[in-house]
Amino acid sequence: MTSVRRADEGLGRRLVAAVRAGEVDAIGRLLESGADPDTRTADGLPVLCLPMTGHDRAVAEALVEAGADPDRPLPDGTTPLWRAIDGGSPAVVAAVLGKEPRLRLPAPARERLVALARRRYEEGAAAELRRRTGAAGPAVTERVMDDAYDWVEQVTLGGLTLRAGHGAILTSLEWAFRILTPVDELIDRAVRAPDEDHVDWSAVCWILAERPSDETRSAVVAHHHHPDPVHRRFVADYLRRKSFVVTGSPRHAEQDAELLIAWAAEETDGALLAKVLEALTEYGHPGRAAVPRGA
Repeated sequence: MTSVRRADEGLGRRLVAAVRAGEVDAIGRLLESGADPDTRTADGLPVLCLPMTGHDRAVAEALVEAGADPDRPLPDGTTPLWRAIDGGSPAVVAAVLGKEPRLRLPAPARERLVALARRRYEEGAAAELRRRTGAAGPAVTERVMDDAYDWVEQVTLGGLTLRAGHGAILTSLEWAFRILTPVDELIDRAVRAPDEDHVDWSAVCWILAERPSDETRSAVVAHHHHPDPVHRRFVADYLRRKSFVVTGSPRHAEQDAELLIAWAAEETDGALLAKVLEALTEYGHPGRAAVPRGA
């Protein structure tokens, strides 16, 4: 019995070391060998808490898929999922959130997580770091890739670092918990970072594309007449991404193609027209060939 316990402890120590080093392959081998995905570190925290500070999506995903509990209560009253949200990496939150969190988490827990994401989004990462560290100097902000496609600001101050992806996290949590945030509020959240590859823009765009109702579609496409070209560019990107959503309505696809054809004929902003035509190429509408490419 003692030898088994020693073996388990040895696996646990090696798992902690592999997680600290971000060695995903080694983590997988140790978990397959029987290492407990809820192994605790020397300070008593589950090993799942370690990738939160390093914003390591792959490590968090490996642990959760092996059975690590994202909802385990911690001594400070938080959970690993709470810490993932606090850390500001949408990719890490997606890895830790798991499937069907609306069914897994009770309503008070869901409300607390959404409130945390909203507070971090509204106050900003730099303000939170100033509160924690007491540092008064300027924060250092750099652009980093949060996953293979989208980037986020990473903010460092007083020796601590957060990612500023709380807009995307808030949007994703609302959708996961089936909170139907008004479309205009979501678009305002997206265009605050006017880049299709920013995590906030991308999260809003994909989630609106997945909302199947006529009301959602109508509210989004109404922005193609918005005086701000950033809002119009958002609609073009929404329609482009919407063409990839398998559950989309065939009726909507026809309407979307027709809207893009009419829009291309009237859009005067050359850069935006290119975005409209790019979106239109994703639709197999017979009228597409009639759109002048040099318009």
